[in-house]
Amino acid sequence: MTSLSFAPALAALGLVATLSTAQAATAPQDVQAGTYQVETTHTQVTFSLLHFGFTEYSGLFSGATGSLTYDAAHPAASKLSVSIPVASVQTTSAKLTDELHGADWFDAARYPTATFVSTKVVPTGTGTANVTGNFTLHGVTKPLTLQVRYVGAGINPMDKAYTLGFQATGTLKRSDFGVKTYVPMVGDDVTLSIAGAFEKQN
Repeated sequence: MTSLSFAPALAALGLVATLSTAQAATAPQDVQAGTYQVETTHTQVTFSLLHFGFTEYSGLFSGATGSLTYDAAHPAASKLSVSIPVASVQTTSAKLTDELHGADWFDAARYPTATFVSTKVVPTGTGTANVTGNFTLHGVTKPLTLQVRYVGAGINPMDKAYTLGFQATGTLKRSDFGVKTYVPMVGDDVTLSIAGAFEKQN
């Protein structure tokens, strides 16, 4: 089915005229400066690690909240603060998901929130930067650097909010945060992948 097949339905919703705006990414230097808020429903934090040497197994956190102060003319001055509810963790195994909430893993009842607060932003190219900050998980705070790539910005045709999106990746050792169950049979090195959506507030 081609994209044209969806045209009548989109027209009925009044989206045809505005859809191209959402699909056309604004040049990084033209992104609107201001204060942004995490758009929770379209922000995802995934993690993956080696499972018994056989597969890279992944899970997902949702429900992130937080803020971003951004000015494309001065990207190094950007500030980011994000909170993630640990109990939101999901995997493809209901049993494992339940276990991850427990004391042997994330201990979500005792440590309900993971946070990242930026301390330094170093531009590395057009629309890319290394963002270093303090990452807190399982009651432990350690420095973490994220490799961040600008994805796009513009008016969201659904809610009409000016929206800014980034993709970020980073790695950490879970044992550094006191999450040591089954190390090294289940990998210690964890890769984070973050799809971050932000809506402009002012």
